[in-house]
Amino acid sequence: MTPPAAPTDSDDGTAFRRRLDRIYLGYTGGFIAFVLVLAALERMGLPKRWIGVTFLLATVGLYAGIGILSRTTDASEYYVAGRRVPAFYNGMATAADWMSAASFIGLAGTLYLQGYSGLAFIIGWTGGYCLVALLIAPYLRKFGEYTIPDFLGARYGGKLPRFIGVVAAILCSFIYVVAQIYGVGLITTRLVGVDFVIGIFLGLGGILVCSFLGGMRAVTWTQVAQYIILIIAFLVPVVWLSIKQTGVPLPQLVYGAQLEKVTQREKELIADPKEVEVIALFKQRAQAYAAKLNDVSRALTADRAAAERRVAELKANDAPLAEIHTAEKVLTALPRNDVAARELWTRAAADNDARAKPLAGMPAHGQQFAGDPHGDAGEQQRYGESRRNFLALVFCLMVGTAGLPHLLVRCYTTPSVKQARESVVWSLLFIFLLYVTAPALAVLVKFEVFSVLVGTPFDHLPAWIFNWSKVDPSLLSVLDINGDGILQLGEIKIGGDIVVLATPEIAGMPYVVSGMVAAGGIAAALSTADGLLLTIANALSHDLHYKIMDSNVSTAQRVTISKVMLLVVALAAAAVAAQKPVDILFLVSAAFSLAASAFFPALALGIFWARTNWWGAVSGMTTGLAVTGYYMARNEPWLRGVFAVEAPVELWFGIQPIAAGVFGVGAGLVVMVAVSVLTPAPGARSRALVDYIRYPNAE
Repeated sequence: MTPPAAPTDSDDGTAFRRRLDRIYLGYTGGFIAFVLVLAALERMGLPKRWIGVTFLLATVGLYAGIGILSRTTDASEYYVAGRRVPAFYNGMATAADWMSAASFIGLAGTLYLQGYSGLAFIIGWTGGYCLVALLIAPYLRKFGEYTIPDFLGARYGGKLPRFIGVVAAILCSFIYVVAQIYGVGLITTRLVGVDFVIGIFLGLGGILVCSFLGGMRAVTWTQVAQYIILIIAFLVPVVWLSIKQTGVPLPQLVYGAQLEKVTQREKELIADPKEVEVIALFKQRAQAYAAKLNDVSRALTADRAAAERRVAELKANDAPLAEIHTAEKVLTALPRNDVAARELWTRAAADNDARAKPLAGMPAHGQQFAGDPHGDAGEQQRYGESRRNFLALVFCLMVGTAGLPHLLVRCYTTPSVKQARESVVWSLLFIFLLYVTAPALAVLVKFEVFSVLVGTPFDHLPAWIFNWSKVDPSLLSVLDINGDGILQLGEIKIGGDIVVLATPEIAGMPYVVSGMVAAGGIAAALSTADGLLLTIANALSHDLHYKIMDSNVSTAQRVTISKVMLLVVALAAAAVAAQKPVDILFLVSAAFSLAASAFFPALALGIFWARTNWWGAVSGMTTGLAVTGYYMARNEPWLRGVFAVEAPVELWFGIQPIAAGVFGVGAGLVVMVAVSVLTPAPGARSRALVDYIRYPNAE
């Protein structure tokens, strides 16, 4: 697919739009034909591995090809795609930029695991786009320039607000891009069968060729192509499941009936004696690990002595070699020291305790909040904390959406202020197609698991369970803990990150659909990663190097520096993602909290309150970032380990660290207003800029 050329003086916007329509209609038809050809080849015996390799190479190759054809060294093209992207296509590119691995992979999985409470993500992310349309997008487009730190530097004056904006943009974008690269590695591993780290770098190649060569110009046209792939890939399995279960091809309208069946099935499973037995066995395991933690050194010595004794007995009795090897593996797998043992057993105790609950630890799907508002004091407290966390997360996601630099920069790419506002409306429509479908997918998959998979003999389990457990046992594992040879719900552990990817196999669809869904997941991850890497690289080259350090650097040098920075940041993010730090959704939510704390008060007050000054912006942004960072580092388990935090977890009002931004935004906003009032008013230049951007329709 050849990317569209820039319109010339004799080429009006209508002709350019028509050319785009022809290109992308042909591309959509070509993609559908490509899938149908692979489906036919599968029926003729094409191996699954080759289908996966074909999907990976074809799609990543397509994105790389667009990047090569869109290569540029022009600053306007590289940073803002020449400000010539029509609203419809800018909306589609923004939707692809927005619908990351978290939306495509993690959202339906979160709804599957959390039920009603997972709707916080849909409400928050959708509401955030309303904030962008009303409070941010048209005003940033009227302002012009290239980046969000550009606005902060111009509005508040001096280099420090711009520098804080650069730091915040890099921090939240880097965390976000780690999540995308992690998703790429996960999908590629399942699709092609390579090692997780190799899968990361295979996907990284497609990211780099696109954004490295063509910047925002290449990223924009690639993201339009990626949106088409990801939305088709997401919708097809859900429609298939809906037809299979209800006979109706509109899952968004009929999944309520399936939810009633899931609710009834939940009641049956809660009362099932076999499920009760499984819960009791997991509880015993949790208690056993907890007992070991009372004296770690003694317990580890006893375990090592028992394992050594077992190996010696098997060898002395000339036991089969396989049994000896198994016993030796048990001995080798023991923790090497007390510290490792404590860490391992703490995780094991928590994991077994989480599974020692009805419905494998999942809440009832239709239950609004945990606890009971009419119950005892403990139940009322649980209910209150659950509701507060829901509202806090909605707030963080809404405000974070209106502060994410890689999304806001798309406001600069449209030809006019009017089209900037229109493009946000188109973005909402395109995002809505996925978000209104994700709850349906979660319910339909849960019905399939509860009604079909549960109760299946272990020796008749479908192959996809064992295939996914090889990719990462923490994402999917089964254990016949009660030894009856029948799978109970409590004996299967499904991670949220694989629910969407495994849906075609759960539904019994041809493998080509699994390949297409994986290609959609890669498209979602790459589209967001492209925008994020470009944001980080531009912050370093344009805002830090050119605007703060050396204003004499040429345009060509700025673009070259941006490309070098992009490569360095991409490799660093890949190295972090290879460590599999935490799940995708937490990484993304952390990025939203940081973006909300750092940017939203400074942007909103900078546009609508002329009294906001340099002192207020600097102190408010710094305070917001500090409070949010402290709360996450103090209370999130992985970050506690990274920063070696030994102090006990201290939750304010019971709010979980995933919604830390609610405190950062509040603190930053109060400090920004108070300091601005107590310090001298901004100069005439700052007030004039506010007057200029406050009337965005005056071109």
